[in-house]
Amino acid sequence: MKIGELARRTAVGIDTVRYYEQQGLMRPASRLPSGYRLFDEQDVSRLHFIRRAKALGFTLVEIRELLALSDNRDDDMATLKATAEEKLRDVEQRMLELARVRDGLRTLVDACPGHGALKRCPILNALAEDAA
Repeated sequence: MKIGELARRTAVGIDTVRYYEQQGLMRPASRLPSGYRLFDEQDVSRLHFIRRAKALGFTLVEIRELLALSDNRDDDMATLKATAEEKLRDVEQRMLELARVRDGLRTLVDACPGHGALKRCPILNALAEDAA
């Protein structure tokens, strides 16, 4: 199949497929004499893998590592589990940080009456404060 069909089947843009090739996430496609790239079902599966990994928050570098691990299916799964556990810890840490940001914003929004002079706005004043 050509790159356009691959892109349609995987809901990935053509430029994204090319980028993934450049980044080494996709194997180099074989080419027709006309220069068109040819892809197969293995490429469809690989793009689905990349999309699912991205949806779980893995970076392209991490996805490259996951793909390398998945290419050696007879190996022990301990490395893959450790990688997923590390990503989970990272996600949980970001969630804690986002909760802190949410709570800070909620406090500021609740403190603001929503009318009156901007110079008395608790949101603006909090943003303008010098760090202690």
